[in-house]
Amino acid sequence: MAVSQISGPANKIVHCIMVTISTFRKTALALPGVTEQPHFEKPSFRAAKKIFATLDVKNKIACLKLPPAEQDVFSVFDKTIIYPVPNKWGSQGWTFIHLQKVRKQMLVDALTTAFLHVAPKKLAVLITGDAVGKQE
Repeated sequence: MAVSQISGPANKIVHCIMVTISTFRKTALALPGVTEQPHFEKPSFRAAKKIFATLDVKNKIACLKLPPAEQDVFSVFDKTIIYPVPNKWGSQGWTFIHLQKVRKQMLVDALTTAFLHVAPKKLAVLITGDAVGKQE
């Protein structure tokens, strides 16, 4: 991981540790039952064959499928770091995250939320301990 500077509340400089491609990949694949497969020449991360994240390695940007309400919550943090994809996909919950700017814990929270949004109940329960995932 590398350190970068971003503007935080009241335009104060905040030092944070950038998320590397390797860290993103390891974090996504650590979720139960997740597989990595190519999707239009980009890595995609799937739970039970359903994509919840893709990765633009060249530009260091992840794209996650979040529930719309959660997309709003994550986007409020900083729209230069996390924001809806600017087209119809964004209105369906697809959200860009700049890996060079996002804090690792924020990424972990967003990845987990995206995973739970598509994961079948048998996988979701391994994270939450209760039945919040999609029904199979």
